[in-house]
Amino acid sequence: MTEEFTHRRVKTLALVNDIPGFKCFAPQGAFYVFPDVSTYYGKSNGTNTITNASDFSMYLLNEANVSSVMGDAFGEPNCVRFSFANSMPNIEKAWARIKEALAKLK
Repeated sequence: MTEEFTHRRVKTLALVNDIPGFKCFAPQGAFYVFPDVSTYYGKSNGTNTITNASDFSMYLLNEANVSSVMGDAFGEPNCVRFSFANSMPNIEKAWARIKEALAKLK
């Protein structure tokens, strides 16, 4: 499982770094990534405007069907936590949906 989670971490970081505006450090021992998403604050899809990490998380839940946890819960209000404790196909699908949803924000 150590090898599998290392593979998931590497792949997830590559997918995260492919999202314009995300800033993310590599986790050392957890199975979460915690990118700064503040570059999306003030952006809107015409219906929803992102003003904070809570709005960002709700937007992804509603638009991409991806669950995340806002960083306020961890003392980082500009970050959102995503788990990579899932299968690679599900991880890849989720990040494709995230990227598609974020592309709608202007």
